[in-house]
Amino acid sequence: MVTPQEVVAALRAAGVLVATAESLTGGLVCAALVDVPGASTVVRGAVVAYATELKAAVLGVDADRLAATGPVDGEVAEQMACGARRVLGADLAVATTGVAGPDAADGHPAGTVYLGIAADWLPGGARHRLLALAGDRAQVRAASVERALAEVMAVLALR
Repeated sequence: MVTPQEVVAALRAAGVLVATAESLTGGLVCAALVDVPGASTVVRGAVVAYATELKAAVLGVDADRLAATGPVDGEVAEQMACGARRVLGADLAVATTGVAGPDAADGHPAGTVYLGIAADWLPGGARHRLLALAGDRAQVRAASVERALAEVMAVLALR
């Protein structure tokens, strides 16, 4: 498991600024990072766009895409990350969207999570990962944070 301390240290070493766009995690990814002393040198901030319409209004996610797929979608996650980079002035951004549970939502079972990540050095500027996580609501959210931090490290390694 990648720790927030390791992520902050890697961001600092790379000279990379990070931001988050969060839905199901409600700010937990950014909170994990800012718990680390000195995180202010690399963390730009977070947009918690829990309501679907905020993903379009604040982060610039395509409203037609949201209408067609709902918020639990890989392209939506990518667009959320791109929007966070733009709005918060970051080099890299990670986004979370999905179903924490306990019930299914928008036709997706609890534990369905998409991580979006955006950075200039990624092919196409962004990518996403689909996760199928087990556990209750708190466990799905915690696992989403862990996987988001690991994804940040993986993308930093590509730089």
